[in-house]
Amino acid sequence: MKVLLITSECAPFAKVGGLGDMVAGLAKSLRQLGHDARIVLPLYSFIDRKKFGLHIVGSHCVHMGGNIEHWVGLHETQMDGSVPVWFVEYESYFGRLGLYDGAQGHYTDNAYRYAMLSKAALQICKDRQWIPQIMHAHDWPSALVPVFLKTWDRVLSPLSETASVLTIHNIGYQGVYPPDVLPYIGVSGDHFHPGALEDHGKINLLKAGINYADAITTVSPTHAQEILQPEGGMGMAPFLNNRRADLAGILNGADYSHWDPATDPLLPAQYTAGNLAGKAACKTVLQAQLGLAERSDLPVFGIVSRFATQKGFTLLREALPAALQQMQFQLVVLGNGDTDTENYFRWLQQTNPGRVGAFLGFNNELSHLIEAGSDFFLMPSLYEPCGLSQIYALRYGTLPIVRATGGLDDTVINYNEATGTGTGFKFILPTAQALFDTMGWAVSTWFDRPQHIAKLRQQAMAQNFSWENSATQYVQTYQHAIQVKRATLKG
Repeated sequence: MKVLLITSECAPFAKVGGLGDMVAGLAKSLRQLGHDARIVLPLYSFIDRKKFGLHIVGSHCVHMGGNIEHWVGLHETQMDGSVPVWFVEYESYFGRLGLYDGAQGHYTDNAYRYAMLSKAALQICKDRQWIPQIMHAHDWPSALVPVFLKTWDRVLSPLSETASVLTIHNIGYQGVYPPDVLPYIGVSGDHFHPGALEDHGKINLLKAGINYADAITTVSPTHAQEILQPEGGMGMAPFLNNRRADLAGILNGADYSHWDPATDPLLPAQYTAGNLAGKAACKTVLQAQLGLAERSDLPVFGIVSRFATQKGFTLLREALPAALQQMQFQLVVLGNGDTDTENYFRWLQQTNPGRVGAFLGFNNELSHLIEAGSDFFLMPSLYEPCGLSQIYALRYGTLPIVRATGGLDDTVINYNEATGTGTGFKFILPTAQALFDTMGWAVSTWFDRPQHIAKLRQQAMAQNFSWENSATQYVQTYQHAIQVKRATLKG
C-alpha cells in the first residue's frame, strides 16, 4: 500500500507537540510492515537542510482558487534512512521563525499557508506519478486534503480513487477563519454550509476534514468516545456522530529507539528494570542540574509540558503551594508557553529554594533526564487525546500521576493499595483538591509502602506501547477508508 502522510509537523525536523512524534513513528512502522509510506511537510526556514541531508528534486505549480498559481520547490531526504520525506518550499508562507505563531501571535494567513500545503501534496503526487491509495491528513493544517480529493480531484484524475483518512490529534484546535479564504481554497460556495465547511459564518478546516474524509481517527480509544459527547467534541460532536461508523480511536505508539533508558544516549547513566542503579544516578544529576538538594530519600515530581490550560496548569498552580507546605518532595519543571504560568514557576522556585527547580524553555536532553531522574511524573490534563510523556515515563520507571481522561486513562493502570498492582496514580475530578489528594497518596506510598513503589516501577517498565500494534490498526483503517471511497464512487 502507498500512503502519504500530510502534516505540519514531523520530528526531528519540525515539532511543537506529540503530532510530530506520531507522524514520524507511524511512518517508520508502516515501512517496517512493508508499506510505501512517505511524508510531506513545509520546508520551514529553521529546518537545517545540511544537517538533515535535504536536496532539491524539482518544482511544481500549485493551482489554487481564482486562477492563483504558486511555484514551489520540492526537497527530499530520508528519515532514519528509511522514510522518504518531501519538503514543500515556499518562502513567503514557510520562511518564518515559527510554525503557527510569530511574535504577534497566530499568523493571520495560516488558512492560506496550509491550504496551499494540502493542495501541493496532491500536485506533487500527480506530477511525480506516485499515486497513493491513502492520503493521511493530520489535524486542521492538512484537513483540506479530503476536501480537495472529493472536489478538485473527484473525476478524471490519477487521484480519483485515492482515499483519505483524517487523524484528530487535538480537537481544541480547529482552524477557524473568516469566509474570505473560500475563494483561495477554490471550492464553490455550494460547500459553504454546516454539513461541509461552514461554522457559525466562518470556515472551519477541521470540520471540513471530518465531513469529507473517508475515515477518521483520533489518538486513543477513550478519547474517541469523549469527542462524541458535547463537552469533549468542542462543537464537533454532532458531525462526528454522523461519522461514527468511520471513526476509530488508535493509541499513539512510542518510539523506543529514542525513548528507552537502557539505550538512551542523552542520559548520564543507562539502566534497566533489572538494574536501577542508573536511575538513581540520573536523579542525582537532575537534582544538581536544577539546583535541588541532593537527597535520595525524597521523591522527585517531574513536569515536562507546554504551559497551556489543557495540560491542567490551573490545577497545578492552585495545588502546589499547599502540597509543598504539607508534603515532603521536590519538583522539577521543564516547559514554556503561557506567560503567567512561566512567572508562576519562577516565583515557586524562588520561594522554595532547593525544593523546586524550573527550566523555562525547551531542552530535549533535559526532557530525557527528567523522565529518567524523577520518581513521579505529573500530567493532570483537563483533556488529553493521547499523551506521550506518560508513556515515556512508564518505560523510564517514573510513575505517572494523571487525570483519568483520554489516552492517560488508557495507558496508566491505577495503583491498587491492597495488592501493589498498577503503573501509576489516577484521579477523576478536574479539581486542585483531587490533584492534591493524589499527590499525597503517591507521597505516602513512597514513605509508607516502598515495596509497592518498587513493584509499581517494575510493572510500569514492563508496559509496551510500541508502534507495531498501532500501525497495524492504522492499516485496517486505511482498508476501511478504501472501501468507503469505492462505495462513494459507485454511488
